[in-house]
Amino acid sequence: MSGQKLDLEISRFLAAPRARVWQAWTDPAILRQWWCPRPWTTEVRAFDLWPGGDFHTFMSGPDGGTSDNPGCFLEIVPGERLVFTSMLTGGWRPATPWLGMTAIFTFADEGNGTRYVARCLHKDMADSRKHEEMGFFEGWGTCVTQLEEIAKTL
Repeated sequence: MSGQKLDLEISRFLAAPRARVWQAWTDPAILRQWWCPRPWTTEVRAFDLWPGGDFHTFMSGPDGGTSDNPGCFLEIVPGERLVFTSMLTGGWRPATPWLGMTAIFTFADEGNGTRYVARCLHKDMADSRKHEEMGFFEGWGTCVTQLEEIAKTL
């Protein structure tokens, strides 16, 4: 089975310079402003930006819903690429997530803006379908729009 069938991806042109998009992604105080679709809010519980560092967000909805998302950064290439997984927590500790995935984010100059690609890898088709049915494209797409809005103001 092709890995592509297990992946969900959003590729968008953002009308903001790559340095500003990177800043919006890597500053936890800014990330919390765009990380989940409004009116949900994000608490950044850990943000240790190095391979093996904790990346933990906790999202809350206006209806009382929550989503707890501990994870671990796997790779950081400043200004170009971020990779994290929900399968590990900081210090490479094994995790048992509610949805196992690895997310790869790339940032590239394109004209006066940035080509931003968010790709989510899943272990099997069931998890990929579950994530898509939960609203991956709508939810993550909304977050990319919010990221762009904030990056343009930096």
